[in-house]
Amino acid sequence: MNELTAGKRVRAIVIGGSAGAIDALNVIVPLLPEGFSVPLVLALHLPAASPSHVPRLLMNKSALKVKEPDDKEPMVPGHFYVAPPNYHLLLEKGGCFSLSVDNQVHYSRPSIDVLFESAADAFGDHVVGLLLSGANEDGARGLLRIKEAGGLTIVQAPETALVPVMPGAGLRVAGPTHVLSAVDIGALLASCEPVRVAK
Repeated sequence: MNELTAGKRVRAIVIGGSAGAIDALNVIVPLLPEGFSVPLVLALHLPAASPSHVPRLLMNKSALKVKEPDDKEPMVPGHFYVAPPNYHLLLEKGGCFSLSVDNQVHYSRPSIDVLFESAADAFGDHVVGLLLSGANEDGARGLLRIKEAGGLTIVQAPETALVPVMPGAGLRVAGPTHVLSAVDIGALLASCEPVRVAK
């Protein structure tokens, strides 16, 4: 299994969270340097019946293009993708997104486990999984799947999270490579380099 080192080459950084995760992202995202090209993909627990304001909030903090992906849209560098409300977001082996209205997982759609497990299956050891503040155990099992696939796993230090239940579950279930504050997570992600995908 790979150790998390500076310059680690990855296809995607997948991120999950719920209550308190935006606070952490407001610290992490500005630390990513201009020209950062590894795609980020976020599953955040949101109310199903209303539009998400998350892309606009992140756009104010990031030089990346922030958007909700369409079904079968290809993932491209320099983008921060946010799962739309009431849809599971999955990654496919070819690097495209898939949207699903399958049953909720941990009372949630989008589910972090669904995103993480699909990313592990699609990209194996070329994915980074990050679990942030949140109020249930969604994401812990998916983080373990990423670890078992040889990917890199990070959990926000529970004592620094607004709501420590989710990162605490990730710590207990997945035994992640790193347990860090938001500031240290941002610095670590900034060192990642994209995998060069053959045309």
